[in-house]
Amino acid sequence: MHWLGWSQVPDIEPDLPEWDYGDYEGKRSVDIRKGRPDWTIFRDGCPQGERPDQVSARADRLFARLCKRDGNIALFSHGQFGGVLAARWIGLTVVEAQHFPLGTASVSLLTFDSHHPTVPVIALWNATAHTLKL
Repeated sequence: MHWLGWSQVPDIEPDLPEWDYGDYEGKRSVDIRKGRPDWTIFRDGCPQGERPDQVSARADRLFARLCKRDGNIALFSHGQFGGVLAARWIGLTVVEAQHFPLGTASVSLLTFDSHHPTVPVIALWNATAHTLKL
């Protein structure tokens, strides 16, 4: 496969799936909040699904593996887990992922500061063809 400069066959990453919603699968947040007015997935997780600490561990495992590789890596993820990736990349807790909404078909860039190569940064977040003026 050759796409945007990557020529290797893509890997299926076991730690990259969307949050396991358990009993809340298929339900809208607005409907969940009718019974739990202050519920947020990033703080409370989902009954019979994943807890925030489990999702955090998954993101951390993914980064630990990927940081051992050389070169650029493209990831394709889902909304809430994409926000978790951003938060964990810069050392924040999962609850802070609520501040990183990820839109459909958007592009984000997690990298290291060019002047401080051990400092993770978010160089681009939630960009779309419209915002990039492609």
